[in-house]
Amino acid sequence: MTGGFGTSMSADATASNGIDPAFAVGLARAFAGALIFALPMLMTMEMWQIGFSINPWRLVLLLVVQIPLLVGLSRFVGFERTGSLGEDVTDAFVAIAVAVLMAAAVLFLFKVIDTGMTRQEVIGKIALQSFPGSIGAMLARGQLGQQKRNADEDRPDRQDPSYPGELFLMGVGALFLGLNVAPTEEMIQLSYMMDPWRELALILLSLVIMHAFVYSIDFPGGSEFPEGVGFWTLFVRFTVVGYVVVLLICLYLLWTFGRTDGTGIGDVLSAAVVLGFPSSVGAAAARLIL
Repeated sequence: MTGGFGTSMSADATASNGIDPAFAVGLARAFAGALIFALPMLMTMEMWQIGFSINPWRLVLLLVVQIPLLVGLSRFVGFERTGSLGEDVTDAFVAIAVAVLMAAAVLFLFKVIDTGMTRQEVIGKIALQSFPGSIGAMLARGQLGQQKRNADEDRPDRQDPSYPGELFLMGVGALFLGLNVAPTEEMIQLSYMMDPWRELALILLSLVIMHAFVYSIDFPGGSEFPEGVGFWTLFVRFTVVGYVVVLLICLYLLWTFGRTDGTGIGDVLSAAVVLGFPSSVGAAAARLIL
């Protein structure tokens, strides 16, 4: 009886105020998720500087890439129940809007942006911060609300990701965690400090971590070895291919932030290997969490 009364009251409130309470809660979670996921970058000086100096076309491309990324995420872990591609697109733009508002408010509070700056500088700083914020907004439902064990009840359209879907989620994890450190000078400095043998060891360590996190260490959300599938088949199909995806994303991030400009291919690959270490951890974590 209590549940029926609560449902009736919710329906009455929705009818009288024109606001869907579930959607309002989703927006609140999205704002919290955007803040939590973007906060390290909101307080990083390199991100402020890159927001001002980034090539406008590279920033535009990053924002264009953001849309299909969020649409894909909406199919798996969106903060509101969706049943069609159109609703997933709407979810994506709502996440972007929430992230833009969050970034603008926090950056203004920190005086990273103010009314005396040029419009290009303000837009660049907010737009760059909105990328990680929108991912956080989209992931908020899974992290701050219902967990995967309730996904079938909350998201009747939700399905376990296929092989391309697994690679997509790994790419999202790599992109998010790589975005945290790609703008920093330390990535370039480490790549200059390390010799080829250390870089090779770092590649092997990244592969071991990616595989162990998902298949060997008993983390919640981890996977068991499928029956009839050998270790090396699984290792190559998911871990090695996933690491290639990670490196491609690292190269894209380095290019976006101007780290490849005027740099030799060897130095670029070294930087990608260094950036690939935290990104591979993000890729493995995404398979566990999402």
